[in-house]
Amino acid sequence: MASTRIDTDTLRRLPKAVLHDHLDGGLRPATVVELAGAIGHTLPTTDPDELAAWYFDAANSGDLVRYIATFEHTIAVMQNREGLLRTAEEYVLDLAADGVVYGEVRYAPELLTTGGLSLAEVVETVQEGLAAGMAKAAAAGTPVRVGTLLCGMRMFDRVREAADLAVAFRDAGVVGFDIAGAENGFPAADHLGAFEHLRRENVPFTIHAGEADGLSSIHQAVQVCGAQRIGHGVRITDDIVEGKLGRLAGWVRDRRIALEMCPTSNLQTGAAASIAEHPITALKDLGFRVTLNTDNRLVSGTTMTREMSLLVEQADWTVGDLRTVTVNALKSAFIPFDERNALIEEVVLPGYAAVL
Repeated sequence: MASTRIDTDTLRRLPKAVLHDHLDGGLRPATVVELAGAIGHTLPTTDPDELAAWYFDAANSGDLVRYIATFEHTIAVMQNREGLLRTAEEYVLDLAADGVVYGEVRYAPELLTTGGLSLAEVVETVQEGLAAGMAKAAAAGTPVRVGTLLCGMRMFDRVREAADLAVAFRDAGVVGFDIAGAENGFPAADHLGAFEHLRRENVPFTIHAGEADGLSSIHQAVQVCGAQRIGHGVRITDDIVEGKLGRLAGWVRDRRIALEMCPTSNLQTGAAASIAEHPITALKDLGFRVTLNTDNRLVSGTTMTREMSLLVEQADWTVGDLRTVTVNALKSAFIPFDERNALIEEVVLPGYAAVL
């Protein structure tokens, strides 16, 4: 099927997998308005449509730090049990409505404790909300499995606590770990002890790298800290000249270290110039295990369907290309091999075969 003939309805029906999506960056605008009203938090506007536009415009600064600053309002409404339950449940239902069959949601528990919840209570509450959403999605005939990645904030001093939390909840829905936050000036190796602990406890992890910082951040994430996946990783292209891979790029490709790529988000933070020029296409063609992701659906005004549509329209992607990155995502998901394989063989491949 030629890329120009893939319509939006077809794209929405395709089974999808998303590995890089932040819970606090994907709230429904109307939910933010309602929850903010209930706790007396002041928003830029109380009109849901205007708030959605405000988020998208505010995030289009070309600067990662300013992009992160837009989370002030979503985090504010997620400080109590009601807010966490609702946002987690709606997160799952929104993925299901977008055709996602497997998702990994990430968030930093330490940012959600100002309302009096402990770190453990935050995780327990989010898991309860996710479970409710998965039950409703399944009952509606649109089942989706969602695993949780707990994040440590790399610019603060509680990363080891977050890692301990991931270990404690690894049999209760938490499938892995991540560090997030501003990259420049906050190297991943500062938290090497946390990553060594996770490895000893057999908990997989990804690391945000190669977005706002350069090639050295990817090298550190992979070779020093031992990340199994890289969040974003667009700067890996700095180690590729005229199609020839340098040693780090070759290592990442040959050892199938997945790149969690987020095209729209990268445009907003200045990590890429356009969808047509985004490294995801060239890296896909070079055989890297690239995956397609939303990063923050509210902040970036996007969905997996929209990300796919942009690549189809502006980078000439085909259904076959979309199938490749979907299978890539499931191959690198932080769940057991047999469960990943079942999703690929029983859900994803039949779903794409109906279109190809």
